[in-house]
Amino acid sequence: MSVRTAAAARADLVADTALALLAERGMRGLTHRAVDEAAGLPQGSTSNVARTRQALLELAVRRLADREARVLALHEMPGPREGTDALLDALALATHRALTRNRDLTLARYELALEATRRPELRTYFDAAGARFREQLTALVTGLGSTEPDRHALSLTAWADGLMFSCVAGSYHARVPSAADLRTDLRELLHGMLGASVNGAGE
Repeated sequence: MSVRTAAAARADLVADTALALLAERGMRGLTHRAVDEAAGLPQGSTSNVARTRQALLELAVRRLADREARVLALHEMPGPREGTDALLDALALATHRALTRNRDLTLARYELALEATRRPELRTYFDAAGARFREQLTALVTGLGSTEPDRHALSLTAWADGLMFSCVAGSYHARVPSAADLRTDLRELLHGMLGASVNGAGE
């Protein structure tokens, strides 16, 4: 393994451990020492990767964006030509993954989002990391025929964020909707936005 590859692997380990600690202990439980201990690294290893707390948070945000991109895989979503059914299935499964086997990742995102409201420098970084999701979702609804893609992308994001917060940390934390229920929700939401264009090929 090259020095550069080893350094990247160490940074990923530190970031993944930071995200796990955020989900388990919250923001107060995230320290350089705690990351070293949880990752099984020699004391001072995390400081060598991310010298300050801000740098550690930025590293966690960057890793979060990479991992959530794999969970949601918006860039791999079926196109309109493949039919609405295929798209609804893919969107529902991606949302279900975030609520189930990636629940801790979703919790970590909320911890970082709240911290970003108190740290302007992190807010800028957090928003920049999330820009690709907004762009991909905007492109997706544009492909579905939206005449107001920015507004519709915001509505879809608000639905997903609200649902995930309720089911991960809110009053519905003990109830995770099935992929089939999520698919129904998405169909109703998209139909309200796009009308007849939702009932395209594959119906």
